[in-house]
Amino acid sequence: MKSVRPKKNLGQHFLTDLGVARRIADTVDAAPALPVLEVGPGMGVLTQFLLPKGRPVKVVEIDRESVAYLRERWPELRENILGEDFLRMDLWRVFGGEPFVLTGNYPYDISSQIFFKMLDNRELIPCCTGMVQREMAERIAARPGTKAYGILSVLLHLWYDVELLFTVPPGVFNPPPKVQSAVVRLTRNEVRDCGCDEALLKRIVKGTFQQRRKMLRVSLRPVLSQLAGGRDWSGFLASGGLTRRPEQLAVADFVQLTNDIAAHI
Repeated sequence: MKSVRPKKNLGQHFLTDLGVARRIADTVDAAPALPVLEVGPGMGVLTQFLLPKGRPVKVVEIDRESVAYLRERWPELRENILGEDFLRMDLWRVFGGEPFVLTGNYPYDISSQIFFKMLDNRELIPCCTGMVQREMAERIAARPGTKAYGILSVLLHLWYDVELLFTVPPGVFNPPPKVQSAVVRLTRNEVRDCGCDEALLKRIVKGTFQQRRKMLRVSLRPVLSQLAGGRDWSGFLASGGLTRRPEQLAVADFVQLTNDIAAHI
């Protein structure tokens, strides 16, 4: 059977180390019995270790060559191969509205978009595991006061417990990437209500981190100017609590800031 050629435009780096693939597959055991959706299976090096776990497994793959390979290599998987773009999928129809584990060797160039989509569908995804660029993994797991702490750090830690499990060297891929990789696991926490206006919270987090080195009284100005036309925010921006930078704020601080701003609208 002819191997699939890795495509640069799809960001494909096929994992070749079976030991690493097995370790990644075993990360889904943290959520037993739930079905699994794998993103970007390629030639199925991870898939082969997911199939024997005794739970439904579906894979979503945008590369037609990979889809054809998977159908020939694993006939038993044929009806569960979704030849689609994960970022455009309606995830509620994948397992009939039932929760599932999301996993995969995620393409580096869309990994942040994958996590944002997961956040939008968090009630469907109580557990997410997989491999990403190490820099992305560090951003996901970062805590306040660190250089890696940012938008994804805040939003993911609001809804998930995050673990950086282990790192993976470039040499176990074809072609080898120019960076280290890492495997992460995100498990839904007990938070069901973020305690503020979630849409406003997202605007504040994203807006302030656009100027992460500036004090909040500076980085908040563009956000506030869009909330209520003509409102005078000078008094609010002069308050002492806005001398910190966004990277110094924990999730609870952003929630409180959101409520403070909402009270002034």
